[in-house]
Amino acid sequence: MLDNPLDTKFETRDVHRVAVVVSEQVSPFELGVACEVFGTNRTADGIAGWDFAVCSPDGAATATWSEFQLTGLAPLSVADRADLIIVPTCAPRSAPPPDAVLDVLRRAADRGAWVAGFCAGVFSLGYAGLLDDKQCTVHWYYEQEFRRRFPRARVDPSALYVDDAGVLTSAGTVAAVDLCLHLVRQTRGVEAATTLARRMVTAPHRVGGQAQFVEAPVPADVGDDSVVAEVLEWIERRLDRPITVAELARRTGLGERTFLRRFAAATGSTPHRWLTERRLDRAQHLLETTRLPVDDIAAACGYASAAALRHQFSRLRGTSPSDYRRTFAGEPRVPAAGGS
Repeated sequence: MLDNPLDTKFETRDVHRVAVVVSEQVSPFELGVACEVFGTNRTADGIAGWDFAVCSPDGAATATWSEFQLTGLAPLSVADRADLIIVPTCAPRSAPPPDAVLDVLRRAADRGAWVAGFCAGVFSLGYAGLLDDKQCTVHWYYEQEFRRRFPRARVDPSALYVDDAGVLTSAGTVAAVDLCLHLVRQTRGVEAATTLARRMVTAPHRVGGQAQFVEAPVPADVGDDSVVAEVLEWIERRLDRPITVAELARRTGLGERTFLRRFAAATGSTPHRWLTERRLDRAQHLLETTRLPVDDIAAACGYASAAALRHQFSRLRGTSPSDYRRTFAGEPRVPAAGGS
């Protein structure tokens, strides 16, 4: 795995216009993920929406892998105004998409818009030259072909998704959901992403560096491993307390090595990383929904001091707790108890 794949850091920005660009023949599942996340009205859930469009060259009808046609599409000129462009898997991988698609992707990158590729849609970003010297991922099945075609790309074949300065790539089909929720977290906050994940009945946060190869990939649903499921629930109730691997192993009755192997197989992560992410998720939630001072939030999330929370928050979220609060805080639910 690449060092620091930039899979959890926040680069807060305004994203109001989202365009999906399709051509040739498109995967209906990946297109559906983008439509579900960015194109469905969520105001009843308290989530501000996006100006959303599905675009194709000249607005032409596009076929799907499931043998139905998409019509009524917008022209690529709409994508030229988007803050985020998404490219799902479109056939074929072995040749570049139409020049008009490549041009709209390059113009987007040049003006600083975010550009995301889902699964084999990552090939389109490669053909546009957007992955040269960039960290990225691709579905493990396509890795060797991808490396041959784009030797300058810095590929992490094990990651679910990678965000390298606004050029975003995801692995297998379901990883498109994880990448979309990552984008929602960055543009609408952790509360919105958690609410949306709940509506979609999926895990609210799988970090991009989590392995593609896991026996049961979603932490909230660890398959038949009831031992790991129980210990995850136990951790959730004790995020404000010190927790060690030795303590977790004793609780499960397993040796430490066996416990670590079972935990990795079930979650695709280590206990330390999983615990750190859950603590930061709780911190983000409290920053968004309360006026609690940072010292109190640090204590509620298991940190010995506000400085310790600030260090981890800055390292893994790319911003400070105070700046995050200013960006994402809504109507507070807890009266002020002091400055933050």
